[in-house]
Amino acid sequence: MMTKAIAALVVLSTTTFMYVTTETLPIGLLPLIANDLGVSRSAVGLLVTGYGLVVVVASVPLTALTRRWNRKWLLTGLVGLLVVTTLMSALAGNYWVLLSARLITALGQALFWSIVTPTAFALFPAHVRGRAASALAGGSSLAAVLGVPIGTWLGQQAGWQVAFLAVCAFGIVLTVGVAMLLPTAPGGTEAASRGTEPDTGRFWVIILTTVLGVTGAFTAFTYISAFLTDVNGFSTEAIGPILFVRGIAGVVGVALVSLFIDRAIRATLTTVVALQGVGLALHYVSGDAQWLAIGSVALGGLAFSGMASVLGVRVLQVAPRSTELASASMSTGFNVGITAGALIGGLLLPTVGVRSTALVGVVLTFAALAVLLMEPYFSAAEESDVRALEPPKPLESRFTPAP
Repeated sequence: MMTKAIAALVVLSTTTFMYVTTETLPIGLLPLIANDLGVSRSAVGLLVTGYGLVVVVASVPLTALTRRWNRKWLLTGLVGLLVVTTLMSALAGNYWVLLSARLITALGQALFWSIVTPTAFALFPAHVRGRAASALAGGSSLAAVLGVPIGTWLGQQAGWQVAFLAVCAFGIVLTVGVAMLLPTAPGGTEAASRGTEPDTGRFWVIILTTVLGVTGAFTAFTYISAFLTDVNGFSTEAIGPILFVRGIAGVVGVALVSLFIDRAIRATLTTVVALQGVGLALHYVSGDAQWLAIGSVALGGLAFSGMASVLGVRVLQVAPRSTELASASMSTGFNVGITAGALIGGLLLPTVGVRSTALVGVVLTFAALAVLLMEPYFSAAEESDVRALEPPKPLESRFTPAP
């Protein structure tokens, strides 16, 4: 039984790898797509930013709408939809068809991220769910290290359409895997549908921490290429290897937090948020000390991936109602942070210079840390304790498709 659960977790983790690769693939293929379709690079950038905005708007409503649908077949359908829309992207003859395919993909991803972690949780007993969530996060971390670089290389060698076709073929295999390995009603599903420590106040603290922490990270990271060349003095050829080091550090960060997440989750979360602030601060002061710059970028990658992993688990623990709605709120907060960070950095760049992006990132990250440290003071334990005593809904009500 446990062997099949682990196999299902591996498949789900691989689907997160594919979704993150699909979301960010246009970044590496931007010049190729722009030239082939005859549009500006900023228009191609909309394939990523528009994607993120759809996820922000659609996550909670879609999760609420599908709350009674069978999770196995819903996830199978979502991966299948990704195959179809990625094929549409590959065959797009003009920009608007490509943009439409991307926005439909984003609708599927909005729902996917809301339900994949609670579904993975339901495969395992409570005392190992933190490690299960870390394994799930490992797939998305590997996308930055392997998925996007390989997709970019393939697109450069054979055309950007071939990169999308490769993702499509990979998705067909994963669709079959989800359908075969994910149980119709995973053991422990009903228990996993509610937070183990339901608390409205703590829940909103985690959401606010997410928004501030991710905004801080992406205020700096969105423009890291300009920082590395203009401030640290690296050549443009060095950017790829440095980002690869950051990606490897992110995988290490997920692995490290998995060792502590089930035993001391609040201490682990506080540590990784603080480390992100330290990493950004070191990068701000690095100047022409290139080894310090590389080390700070790696530390930032390690901390950010670890932070994302722990936040995803913590929000499900304190979920005041459905863990899937909590996961949808987390996805919304995360994408708000990504979009806000890119916007803030874009405003800073032409006015006070690229170095300021790291400084503002430090301020926002330590603001997130301050909010997190105040979590106990925002507890609504009495209210949540009453809610936790409410009788659970019948198992069939969540895992049978709505009439």
